[in-house]
Amino acid sequence: MTETITVSPPSIDSPLLTEVIAEIAEDARRRRENGGGRPDLALARVRSHRLGAVRVPVELGGAGYTKREFYELVIRLAEADPDVPHILRVHWGFTEDRLRLRNVENDRDWIGEITSGVVFGGATGELSTRPVGSSTFDTVLTPHDKGFRLNGRKFYSTGSLYADILRIVVNTADGGQAVAVIPADREGVVHVDDWDGIGQAETGSGTTILDEVEVAEHEVIPFESWEDGRKTRQSQPQLILHAVAAGILRSVVADATATLHSRRRTYSFAAATEPTADPQLLEVVGRLSSAAFVAEATVLAAADAQDRAADYAFSHETADDALELEASLLAAKTKVGIEDLALRAAGDLFTVGGASSTRASAHLDRHWRNLRTLFSHNPTPYKARAVGDYVVNGEPLPRVGFF
Repeated sequence: MTETITVSPPSIDSPLLTEVIAEIAEDARRRRENGGGRPDLALARVRSHRLGAVRVPVELGGAGYTKREFYELVIRLAEADPDVPHILRVHWGFTEDRLRLRNVENDRDWIGEITSGVVFGGATGELSTRPVGSSTFDTVLTPHDKGFRLNGRKFYSTGSLYADILRIVVNTADGGQAVAVIPADREGVVHVDDWDGIGQAETGSGTTILDEVEVAEHEVIPFESWEDGRKTRQSQPQLILHAVAAGILRSVVADATATLHSRRRTYSFAAATEPTADPQLLEVVGRLSSAAFVAEATVLAAADAQDRAADYAFSHETADDALELEASLLAAKTKVGIEDLALRAAGDLFTVGGASSTRASAHLDRHWRNLRTLFSHNPTPYKARAVGDYVVNGEPLPRVGFF
């Protein structure tokens, strides 16, 4: 494919987008067969075709995707290479925040950066003894000359390895919170490619070290607390993970079909002489296809709730708690509802191919490993308990970034 620099992102139904995603899929296949490697080609296409700006309104240089269209894109990208939309999860979240505040911000024109193809990464989580979800960090921003100095160590810096600009959540010297938005290659920023998870291997989800990093005043923006009720809930980054899972299930179905067609023999006691005519194997593929449909349909239903919440937030420049609650509740239910279904499907894939399909060269184990890694984010028992407490007792969902 010839590299094309587009003025705005392609529409969700454009042949160009189909071509871009196919190229990303082919690159992922080549890298698997050659022992792995970074999805640099995919990120180059993301930049040149402005896939990070699909939610930005057309009049501001984006494609004006609805949330449903956005999640359709996430699913399609995940089917091609599940690392790619995971890498962009923080970027798309930063974009949503900038869109909501686009009429009230007086600092840098971040939307202009987004529509130019710049990719934002994030570094928030730390390995500490504090409860996950708290807003207290060891990474600290301290006054220095006319600006600040930033010091600390972040883990789970998903996407930061590939980013142009980092969004780093920090504590200030007085114990408050803020967000530093700085170039990813600034002196003192060290990206350690030490993520060794069993899945989502090339998401760059490793350590970011910040050593005496200079931060200008205009590079510090307020940290909006989810506890104060004004900021939108974080249902989008949660649902992105589940949309990635839905895309993986599409790949499971495709690999099951290809595996069945590639089989040259079956068992002497099988129900048919040809694997593609074996009713037992066809039933397995039918269940896999159904699981993929259920996951995708559930994600898109939750996306519709996010559309309603986002439309209100964009038009009123503040969040509506009832709409945000609906969006978060459906995202949580999606995770609880599809996890077992998806993991079972990724395991049942091997039934279609038999023992030969367990060879490392077949790479079919990647689906289960990727799904297991995704679903280990914000563990399901906690989500299910919160949903149950809301249904039975009317207890509000926690106001933290994991809902």
